[in-house]
Amino acid sequence: MTSLITTDLVVLDADQGTESSAVIRALAATIAEQGRANSADGLADVAIAREEKTPTGVPGGIAIPHARTEAVTEPSLAMARLNPPVDFGAKDGPADLVFMIAAPEGAGKDHLKLLSKLARSLVKKDFVASLRAATTEQEVVDLVETALGLRETPEESTSTESTPTESASSSTDHPRRVVAVTACPTGIAHTYMAADALAQAGSDMGIDVVTETQGSSGTTPLDQSVIDAADAVVFAVDVDVRDKARFAGKPYVQVPVKAGIDDPQGLIAKALAEADAPNGRRLAAAHAAADDESSTAGNSRESIGAHLKRVLLTGVSYMIPFVAAGGLLMALGFLLGGFDIPDYAEDIVLGNSLWNLPTEYGDLALGPVGAYLGAVAFQIGNLSMSFLVAALAGYIAYGIADRPGIAPGFTVGAVAVLMGAGFIGGIIGGLLAGYIAHWIGSFAAPRWLRGLMPVVIIPLVASLVSSGLMFMVLGGPISALTKGLDSWLSSMTGTAAVVLGLILGAMMAVDLGGPVNKVAYSFAVAGLAAGSVDNPVPWEIMATVMAAGMVPPLAMALATAVRPRIFSQAEKENGKAAWLLGAAFISEGAIPFAASDPLRVIPASVVGAGVTGGMTMAFSVTSQAPHGGVFVFFAIDSFLLFLLSVVVGTIISAVLVLALKILVRKGGAAGLAEAADRSAPATTAAASTGSTTGSGSAGEAQQAEPVSSNADATRV
Repeated sequence: MTSLITTDLVVLDADQGTESSAVIRALAATIAEQGRANSADGLADVAIAREEKTPTGVPGGIAIPHARTEAVTEPSLAMARLNPPVDFGAKDGPADLVFMIAAPEGAGKDHLKLLSKLARSLVKKDFVASLRAATTEQEVVDLVETALGLRETPEESTSTESTPTESASSSTDHPRRVVAVTACPTGIAHTYMAADALAQAGSDMGIDVVTETQGSSGTTPLDQSVIDAADAVVFAVDVDVRDKARFAGKPYVQVPVKAGIDDPQGLIAKALAEADAPNGRRLAAAHAAADDESSTAGNSRESIGAHLKRVLLTGVSYMIPFVAAGGLLMALGFLLGGFDIPDYAEDIVLGNSLWNLPTEYGDLALGPVGAYLGAVAFQIGNLSMSFLVAALAGYIAYGIADRPGIAPGFTVGAVAVLMGAGFIGGIIGGLLAGYIAHWIGSFAAPRWLRGLMPVVIIPLVASLVSSGLMFMVLGGPISALTKGLDSWLSSMTGTAAVVLGLILGAMMAVDLGGPVNKVAYSFAVAGLAAGSVDNPVPWEIMATVMAAGMVPPLAMALATAVRPRIFSQAEKENGKAAWLLGAAFISEGAIPFAASDPLRVIPASVVGAGVTGGMTMAFSVTSQAPHGGVFVFFAIDSFLLFLLSVVVGTIISAVLVLALKILVRKGGAAGLAEAADRSAPATTAAASTGSTTGSGSAGEAQQAEPVSSNADATRV
């Protein structure tokens, strides 16, 4: 295994700026300079995005920014001892010791375990004091490698190899026991630091604390007997807890993982207080969603709107693979077997084989082999698409009630299909099944019945009630509504279709992967299964949404190529990547630009994407694939018109964003004319370097400064 840290990755007593993002970028550059990352900006952007979700500063003047990304080619640790210290969000002040952990996307467990061990070492005061006292880079490397167990020392075997779980569980003197689960999105640093902090706090308080770390280096689940013997549970997590039903009936608190590092004793005391309170919070059998203290909202209760958005997007996210695979396979079936393959597919796959090729098939098939392979591809895709509504309903219910909700959700989704209620019935049925399952699971069942609740009682009763209501009450009205909606969409021609395209296109660009974007995309994907040669409107909507979603990143790529002087270096690098992201229909490729300059980028993107959406609807372009952009050309009818629509929208957005940037910076039309004059050296300098001096008032100079991806900005 290659060394995680070298003297070239250590910087002592350095001034790396006053912002955490500047320190992260400096350390990312250090890692890239050593050939351990292929893009310093790519590594830094992922680490900064992680930092914005949850600051990585921890008590004791330490920060551990970390990232796991494809930009990293070799697992690495970069360390900086800062002078002056920089605020990384810790409660006790800024950090002077910063360890940046960089792991490749597919990092092996051996490396991840070492990185996790480092995070645990940073809660040890003697180790931290030694780092502050180190006089050379080699001394720091020696200290770190010793802490990681890469250098043999007599005293290390007991201090670094024992885990909180082992030490806690070996104690028999503690009168009370708390079990804790820790997990962070990356699963490298905070997960293990929180576990160690809770175990140490429990030892100081005389409480037996047993931890389960759900991190990247693997998870060893707590024995059920340990959970059953516990007085209370602490969930210090930023992500969903795996198999949360194991803790059903236990008093608990749930907080962000960082709270497990900042105030472990307070969490333990709070969990035990819940256990002692007659009406203390208990984990319901079917309860796996975010509680009062969600991982992202601290102590604030999740709003109804946020809750509905979360569970609906959960259903959509699990449904999309069925649609993606099914849609592409069906498109491949049409390509090989011709557009009349639906008339032959079932008979061909049941009555023929590669050794008995069909003799009856459509004129457009690519011969007997094409007809057979096309029929197989079409039939597999068609079967995959048949799960669409059931998967949507099942995983909406899962988002509400965890695993006990899956079976009722899938069942009511299948009933919705049988009743002709479509995806609207799937959404309503999934919500119904999920809430019924959650409600049943909230009852305090006797101990002997508790094990049967999630696997028998809840699925049985929730399936019966939700599917019964769909059959007897809801299915008919929803079916009538669905048929009316289908008829309305199918009747759209001319101006009405163009207006729909404009609206969907604008929605795809207004927040670039956010809720509005997801509503438009989900609308298109959910209706995709209803498309056919006789009813192509759902396919037209899919093509419209995909084409419009490609415009923002392509427009930003074009703008940076045409006028690179008015963009920062980071934006120019992002612009190069945006060509591929846009071509593949990844709207998020424009987010770095929108985050740093939303008032110019978002309006320009909305206009261009709206025009593209209107054009694709006017041209009646269809797509049977829900994703892929230009790479699924075979699934897009009238592909050249599809490309034309994307190109026109891209040019419009690029021209608008450039005009907005130049006009605002230089003060109107005169500034636009001046910017076009390449012989004006002052203009060139201002555009390329971001200088705020040389012309105009102070206010104008401030506007002239180019936006940078380093600037603090809110994602739009």
